[in-house]
Amino acid sequence: QVQFVESGGGLVQPGGSLRLSCAASGFAFETYTMNWVRQAPGKERELVGFITGNGIDTYYADFAEGRFVITRDNTKNTLYLQMNDLKPEDTAVYYCNQRTLIPSPWGQGTQVIVSS
Repeated sequence: QVQFVESGGGLVQPGGSLRLSCAASGFAFETYTMNWVRQAPGKERELVGFITGNGIDTYYADFAEGRFVITRDNTKNTLYLQMNDLKPEDTAVYYCNQRTLIPSPWGQGTQVIVSS
């Protein structure tokens, strides 16, 4: 079955960086555009950005543009999110999923806390 395992989160000071990973399995990873999304405490889940199956094209939400970079390694069925210049408002649980009308079951996510 489809499965996502996110990792790489943690506590980081403002201005710091983190690299998140998402190990995907159970489907033809290279054929799917993949989303990174996040959910802050008390807020709705929001799109961070996405990357096409071949890794050539990306899209970022305004808050992520210029600070976050999404990449993928189709040989490892793994999606990445490099986050730089982190701000307290980036505190959230980060998830990956296929970019489809009906997402597959979500993984457990990885918690990112930006605080001094």
